[in-house]
Amino acid sequence: MIPSAFDYAAPQSLSEAISLLQGNAGQAKVLAGGQSLIPLLKFRLAGPELLVDLRKVPALDHLEERDGHLAIGAMVRESALEHSALIASRYPALLDTSSVVADPLVRNYATVGGNVAHADPANDHPATMLALRATAIANGPNGQRTISIDDFLVDTFETALAPDEVLMELRVPRPAAHSGSAYVKLERKVGDYAIIGVAAQVTLDGEVCAQAGLGLTNAAPRALRPREAETFLVGKRLDEESIRHAAELAASAADPVSDLRGPADYKRAMVRTLTTRALRLAAQRARQA
Repeated sequence: MIPSAFDYAAPQSLSEAISLLQGNAGQAKVLAGGQSLIPLLKFRLAGPELLVDLRKVPALDHLEERDGHLAIGAMVRESALEHSALIASRYPALLDTSSVVADPLVRNYATVGGNVAHADPANDHPATMLALRATAIANGPNGQRTISIDDFLVDTFETALAPDEVLMELRVPRPAAHSGSAYVKLERKVGDYAIIGVAAQVTLDGEVCAQAGLGLTNAAPRALRPREAETFLVGKRLDEESIRHAAELAASAADPVSDLRGPADYKRAMVRTLTTRALRLAAQRARQA
């Protein structure tokens, strides 16, 4: 299909981008990589009057550690995470996540910021950002603000961003010593949206779990943090018994819907299975860290 008519702007500064959004009273959409937005435009599921393309806005493509966290600029491509030695060595769940987003061609264009800001519960990064306790940095007419990822993800295709705000950066806390993380995904075919995905991060004190983070993909109207499962793991030996119980708690927290990818009961069972796998892999990586 052909999108409905819209105007296009390619601002060359953040202030110009914000002014364009502010001047179009919620009728504008931000274009990052476009891999989620453009299909919506073609099917006329989105019909903005203006597209504000961020590609020429400077200082949004940084990927670096600073001040105790990993800073991921909103325009960092999936392929940048996929090929970063820093990500591979210190943030393996992010590597796991980027490497299963669609296909290599899409990953050369798609942005991490766009994946999160689109707030599709079937997108992969939101769950990983939950498990890693990320924060979002937004900027708008009233200045900059920091939003926890739990508050940033509001509902299906809805975030805490105001219509005249731009997501500038995602910040992931630098993991403590003896930490490991992982993302595992069940899909019908390579590159498809997740039937279910699970992200996990754990920090070990010997064999005892000192910190745990979990995030579920496509298990609820938005990426879901199974808090009871996280709380249960802290202070426990990370053995098969505790992992299985945490997986049961994660499955109980899930609220998937039946669709062409399977009935809800099947998806809930897959939450249990994939949580077990993600925690095992995260624990293995923590022991090797």
